[in-house]
Amino acid sequence: MQAAEEMLEKQDETVATVARTGFTGWRRFDLWVLLSFLALAVFVMIRLWIDPNGRVLDGNDDDHGIFLFMLAHGERVVFDGASPFFESRLNAPVGVNMMANTAILALSLPLAPVTHFLGAGVSVALVLTLGLAGTAAAWYWLFARHLVRSRPAAVLGALWCGFAPTMISHANGHLNFVNQYLVPLIVWQVLRLREPGRAVRGGIVLGLLIVLQIFINEETLLFIALTLAVFVASYAVLRPQEVREVARRFLAGLGVAAGTSLVLAGYPLWYQFFAPGNYHGQPFKPDEFVTDLLSVAAYPRQAVAGVDSVAERLSVSATEDNTFFGPFGLLMIIVSARMLWRSAAARSAVIAGLVLLVVSMGPQLRVAGVRTSIPLPFALVSHLPVIDLVSVTRFAMVPATIAGILLALAADRVGELTAVRRRWFGIGMALALVPLFPKPLPVVQGDPLPAFLTAGTWKQYVPEGRTLVPVPMPDVTVGRAAQRWATLENLDFAVPRGYFMGPADPPGDDTGSWRAPHRFTSELLTRIQETGRRPELTAADRGKIAEDLAYWRAAVVVLVPQAQNAAVLRATLVDALGESRVVGGVEIWVVGDHPRE
Repeated sequence: MQAAEEMLEKQDETVATVARTGFTGWRRFDLWVLLSFLALAVFVMIRLWIDPNGRVLDGNDDDHGIFLFMLAHGERVVFDGASPFFESRLNAPVGVNMMANTAILALSLPLAPVTHFLGAGVSVALVLTLGLAGTAAAWYWLFARHLVRSRPAAVLGALWCGFAPTMISHANGHLNFVNQYLVPLIVWQVLRLREPGRAVRGGIVLGLLIVLQIFINEETLLFIALTLAVFVASYAVLRPQEVREVARRFLAGLGVAAGTSLVLAGYPLWYQFFAPGNYHGQPFKPDEFVTDLLSVAAYPRQAVAGVDSVAERLSVSATEDNTFFGPFGLLMIIVSARMLWRSAAARSAVIAGLVLLVVSMGPQLRVAGVRTSIPLPFALVSHLPVIDLVSVTRFAMVPATIAGILLALAADRVGELTAVRRRWFGIGMALALVPLFPKPLPVVQGDPLPAFLTAGTWKQYVPEGRTLVPVPMPDVTVGRAAQRWATLENLDFAVPRGYFMGPADPPGDDTGSWRAPHRFTSELLTRIQETGRRPELTAADRGKIAEDLAYWRAAVVVLVPQAQNAAVLRATLVDALGESRVVGGVEIWVVGDHPRE
């Protein structure tokens, strides 16, 4: 026991020395490590890179579409002077509260020139690629500079944190969750607040990082805050005297950070929660999207050892494989935790990971896709403000990251093991990591944009203040092509409806919804597309269609040629609006004024 304590003290001294010197003699190795992260990220995204504006991620084409919208909005802010917190060109005439959505302004605004000149599809591929590589690089910096002595251990931990199953899964379309390079920086700045003289300077730096993270992904910031709260509470129980000695300056630093972030992000946060378009809660119950107990030891669908049918049963969707460590991966995480158990910091990290893992399982335990009657603690907090805005299974992203930290710290101590144990540790790591090696993400070919859009012909039919109404209309799942039309054209024209988050039916119902409030025409067209059955329109029905087109300020209705049941949709539009005309490869119906000459 005494030897173990001495070993820990020796490692702590070595880490402190490394932190001061910074490994300055290993720069060539560092460069190769960073290039390898980038190469792996390109490999994962290679199918999308082949044709980024023409292809769509097959794992989650809905969210691919919504982030095309976010990037197109950023282009409008920079090139058209649009408001960063509100977008009028989707869901016209109401618009979209961008702060109440994942607007990724910290990414979309810098990439506005790429979106403008090369297209939002290129920006999507770039954000996902740099997000994976950048997250791994940031964790590598933290490991190599501050936490471990061994560069291979730093590489191991960084690869896990940047390319773990949860990261590859979210790369199917969640640009916000893939860009986690601020996470290690925020964590490190929080922990440094315990140092003397860091309260003001460190608090300001932390506050700036928090503001930047708000404009990438607020859910990740919530996960960081909850994890650090559990970590600090656990550490206070294990090392109360040490915590008492640093508590005053630590809390002072947090106060400075909170003040800095509120000054800079106070108005955007007010806009998010109180401006028009805000909402409360999610359009699903807290027990709907949760972590399955068996998923912890299963293989994810995007790993070389993954089996789609198994992962589908144990996961919410292709973008939510948030655990899936594999049997040997789980075993090595447990072994690493056991190796580090003498360290109060490691024990606190393990406790934080386990707490967030249990939280991710929701109010009742689910096993093999079956919800049991076993209650879980999340039921006590599921309806709290902010918590009710989170997809519960995503809390499991925290233990996935903590696993990478434990693996790096344990690998750093392998040299202190006997030769036999080193051999078994190496075999275990190989069995854990090789089956989890990621496969390139699947894609599908998107429908080509018609010349009516690409040649700018639409400008002859859509005057300022009016809208282009694509059929099927932009919506979650059923209107993907129409939303893609608008976003790949950088929202140069306004369209009604869309896939975004907003209130279900204001002012009576402000529950969060993935779509605009229902209207007669949108429901009619959706029903036709899904069933293929043509309705018999009455005079009253035609009147309601005319009312909706007037509400949407429609200038022209355009049929998406590749739409499901396009022939039935066309027949219905002819019945309601009269004969169409073919312009630029699409059928259109002019509403009201004739096109400008």
